[in-house]
Amino acid sequence: MLTIAGVGPGNPRYLTIDVVERIKNADQIIAFGRVGTSIKSLREDYVQVNRVDEIISYIDDKKDCLLLASGDPNFYGIVEYLKSKEVAINQVLPGISSFQYLMARLKKSWQNANFISLHGRNGDLSKVKESKLTILLIDRNNSPSYISSELFNLRLRGTMYVGFNLSYDDEKIIKVNIGEEIEDYSSLGVVVIENEMD
Repeated sequence: MLTIAGVGPGNPRYLTIDVVERIKNADQIIAFGRVGTSIKSLREDYVQVNRVDEIISYIDDKKDCLLLASGDPNFYGIVEYLKSKEVAINQVLPGISSFQYLMARLKKSWQNANFISLHGRNGDLSKVKESKLTILLIDRNNSPSYISSELFNLRLRGTMYVGFNLSYDDEKIIKVNIGEEIEDYSSLGVVVIENEMD
């Protein structure tokens, strides 16, 4: 039986009580390196995977298997991938997404936001023009500096908030104008864009 659990933005303080109990009691835990490291205070015996396609080979239907996913597994997460591979999922436990964490730190509402994931995906940055508020998940290939430059070239103006290593001890949140260069502290991040629409 496979359960997929969201572990939040990274710091174990943001795990739900339900997920903590499941981590302690599951027969088998599968996690990516960063996620596994974040739960070591709860449990050290987990199977570490490095690529999404590795997960399937470790799932044991005869065991209570818990797959840990960063953020919320239903928000640009692992659930859709496993469904596309026809993997049977018994249950999904939600977690806090890194974007939710950042918006709380910024004290900003996000219900009318446009969402784009550039985390391991190709995204169309021209869609930022369609909304006053856009939230982007980033990766090492789609850095905040790259996004800032591309948006400026698309003639967008406004403000960018960038959160790196959210919830960790080395968290960094910065505010810049679209077009400004940004030091890329980490490939783990979220970008929030407030578009100055005419």
